[in-house]
Amino acid sequence: MDSETPTIHFDELLERLLDAIERSDVGKCMEVLRAADVEDTAKLVDRLSADKRTKLFEILTPEQSAEVLEHVYYFQGADIIEELEPDAAAQIVTQLDSDDRADLLNELKDNDSEAILDELEDDVAEETRRFMAYEEGTAGSLMYSEFVSFHMRMTVEEILNDIQSKRDKYIEYGVQYAYVLSARKELKGVLPVRNLLFAKRDQTAADIMIPNPTTVSAGTTVLELENLFEQYNFLGLPVVDAKHRLIGIVDREASTEALQEAATEDLLKFQGLMGKEELRSMPLALRSRRRLSWLSINIVLNLISASVIAFHQDTLEAVIALAVFLPIISDMSGCSGNQAVAVSMRELSLDLISPKEFGRVFVKESTLGMINGACLGLLIGTLAWIWKGNAILGLVVGGALALNTTIAVCVGGLVPLLLKAFKQDPALASGPILTTVTDMCGFLLILGLASMCLPYLV
Repeated sequence: MDSETPTIHFDELLERLLDAIERSDVGKCMEVLRAADVEDTAKLVDRLSADKRTKLFEILTPEQSAEVLEHVYYFQGADIIEELEPDAAAQIVTQLDSDDRADLLNELKDNDSEAILDELEDDVAEETRRFMAYEEGTAGSLMYSEFVSFHMRMTVEEILNDIQSKRDKYIEYGVQYAYVLSARKELKGVLPVRNLLFAKRDQTAADIMIPNPTTVSAGTTVLELENLFEQYNFLGLPVVDAKHRLIGIVDREASTEALQEAATEDLLKFQGLMGKEELRSMPLALRSRRRLSWLSINIVLNLISASVIAFHQDTLEAVIALAVFLPIISDMSGCSGNQAVAVSMRELSLDLISPKEFGRVFVKESTLGMINGACLGLLIGTLAWIWKGNAILGLVVGGALALNTTIAVCVGGLVPLLLKAFKQDPALASGPILTTVTDMCGFLLILGLASMCLPYLV
């Protein structure tokens, strides 16, 4: 009876890894890292102190270090590489695939990445700089250059001989398709490896290829890539330049991951983490500085809102019940505004709207805001009336919420477009602008209306 391989607990793996690092046992380090699941590799590296992590990558060979880096996140890899000398880092970076190399170096500060690039071989450095220059979220930033290609006039026998002679290299590529090129490196077709099995030895690549394959340019966006992958169920797409020369391949997995990373980045920005990854293994001072840079700005914005309350202090003291409704109006309006922000952000990312459609978005959101505002205002106004037995109080509270909801929805829908028009990041600034406006307007509306109706409230 076959016995199942026992599962090693994460804590035990970490203990073994720490022990191996302490003893500088390279073989044991790699044994532990390879025994871990892919997801656990990043977790193991994250649990190491900075000193242990540096020692680990100092005792590993460049090839082993690259193998580990392939299973951690880019921002983790950047922290590791930054701790090494440029020449040692360059030896590791050289072992990475072209796309991983560019992504990793793009995570570094400019002076650090340049120091490493200067240590690379000229052709590798040139290719890496070219890949790093492509705009984030495009096929150029996701593609890799490790692909197999053959001249269209090569015979099947010549192709098979080439595959056999470069067997170890092609195995690393995980080849399922080869690409057929002209003498000018123009892409002519795609050659499934299985086609070679049934072809005659004297047939050429042009005879057995799939001609006129679907291609993309380096500037094709991730959303466009995903649409193509969904439509045709491709595993990968060839990337060509203006002269239809093959410059790289982008696969479906990279495209999907890029979309997920973009969504995560937007969430971080919206939560005030400035779009930068943060891990609890990072230095405490760095984490504190990143968060405080955002929170200190919010202090100023909140003081603006608080000044409205201070200005109407007499009204608030006269009708203390208003204090109960201030956070309710602020919070409910903020929630409505955040919904509008989310819709605008989504439509901007899908290219369904542009900053030029300001008027259209205003009409759509203001109409929705008035309907939802009226419903919410009626509900909270009725509750205020029942609670205090004062219909005027209900009218003030309900009217303030109805008006503030309309304002919040309009601001939430329009601010991302406005920021986009001024080439600013909507995800980073929409949240605090919305919060400040909804708080200030909410407090101003309820306290202003209450001041006007003060004789009927006391």
